[in-house]
Amino acid sequence: MRWGRYRPAATATLAAALTAVLLTGCARFAGPAGQPVAGEPARGGDRGGDQSRNLPPVVDHVRTTDRVVFLTYDDGAERDPGFTALIRERRLPVTLFLTDTVAGPAYGHFAGLRSVGASLQNHTLDHHSLRGLPYAGQRAEICGQQTKLGSRFGVRPHLFRPPHGTYDTTTLRAAADCGITAVVLWRASLNADGDLSYTRGEHRLHPGDIVSVDLAARTERLLETIEEQGLKVGNLNDYLTSSPSGV
Repeated sequence: MRWGRYRPAATATLAAALTAVLLTGCARFAGPAGQPVAGEPARGGDRGGDQSRNLPPVVDHVRTTDRVVFLTYDDGAERDPGFTALIRERRLPVTLFLTDTVAGPAYGHFAGLRSVGASLQNHTLDHHSLRGLPYAGQRAEICGQQTKLGSRFGVRPHLFRPPHGTYDTTTLRAAADCGITAVVLWRASLNADGDLSYTRGEHRLHPGDIVSVDLAARTERLLETIEEQGLKVGNLNDYLTSSPSGV
């Protein structure tokens, strides 16, 4: 395309398209001060004939000027009793994404974590990689864990992390139909050496980053890093407040 000559018709068409995008813009979740959450929700798709409803956004970072980051833990395999004490002593609002086949035998332990401030959210029944699976299979994995956690803890999660961080549009459809309001990934993760690695952007923590922590035992050292950078741990539920029934 050549841009050297002014073309009114093309310009008018472009302006109309931009106006349509702005008017139909993507819904976002707001933090305590009304800041939107980074990550665009997918729209449309087969939602029982209703294509006007938004699918949940996929987020790895919260747009906020608050100097907070969010600590998240997956599966529920590690049950270090010292972790419970650390959460209690430091009043850490961590988020745990639980898989039933892993965490289920120790739901009593996680009830204790919840009682001292941890948020318990959905990480499927069996930790199968969801991308590419049929809708029925993905829905069974997500809704099944919604039911399990709802039955055990009395409330249904509204946040979901897909196993291995992989998903497709079918995942978002199934998650929405199971009552999920946000699919949560991560921008930073704590690796086996105790160092932070990043999925994108600058290799340092920024306000609003969602951090995935593999081993709870490394949390205390991570807290030192967070504090050295003038940050603190925030409550992800406070920034993804779309569902009043969240854990």
